[in-house]
Amino acid sequence: MPNNHGDFLWYELMTVDADSAARFYGGLLGWDFQSAGQEGMDYRTFAKDGEGIGGLMPLTDEMTAGGARPMWAGYVTVDDVDASAARINELGGTVMMGPQDIPGVGRFAFAADPSGAPFYIMKGSVEGGETTSFSKYEPREGHCAWNELATADQPGADAFYTALFGWEKADTMDMGEMGPYDMYSNGDYTLGAIMGKPPQMHISQWSFYFRVPSIDEAADYVKANGGRIINGPMEIPGGDHVFTGVDPQGATFDLIGTKEA
Repeated sequence: MPNNHGDFLWYELMTVDADSAARFYGGLLGWDFQSAGQEGMDYRTFAKDGEGIGGLMPLTDEMTAGGARPMWAGYVTVDDVDASAARINELGGTVMMGPQDIPGVGRFAFAADPSGAPFYIMKGSVEGGETTSFSKYEPREGHCAWNELATADQPGADAFYTALFGWEKADTMDMGEMGPYDMYSNGDYTLGAIMGKPPQMHISQWSFYFRVPSIDEAADYVKANGGRIINGPMEIPGGDHVFTGVDPQGATFDLIGTKEA
């Protein structure tokens, strides 16, 4: 089935050392990297078993001088990039990079929600095209399994994203002092959740949980290859385990997988 309005379709790592980042994530998640062939730009795509997952973009000195830091960002499918960009402004968000075309790929814009969490919107150039970067219906190693926003304004984020993408609240889990954990669907599947930002998190941001076969082996790999773990591993409802790490270049990332008995 094609990607629909509101579907996550691509994930992008912005980093200060593309070669080192590719080695780190290639070994961790089994991703294969190759040049996207964009003239004048070192943009690399990565795939798992031949299926595209996302892209890697080196941060230039100019970008870092302007405050850019290594990070992961997600792309969400929209029916009309220009109309959605205008709607972002109407809803209190900010369009940081206006709608523009990538020849042969599609049209996109880079934005932030009212609390400052960044994300992309995109419409692919191929009608009926589909990506499987986010695995909607079944666990798939190397693919994203969950999209999660931690925000300074949970009610505001609910209003913003449901109006912009048509997401619907599917379920809520009470997390005690941390408040509600609201899960959202887009059509017939659950795409992720919105939660309140914990006090130790300085900014509102999206997190993307990529699946590994063994959470313990992944944790060992991260620590042995220049990364560090800042939260977890911990068990989540359903029996999987997750952890949050920081890669050697400073980007925060999240993994999900099974834990050996």
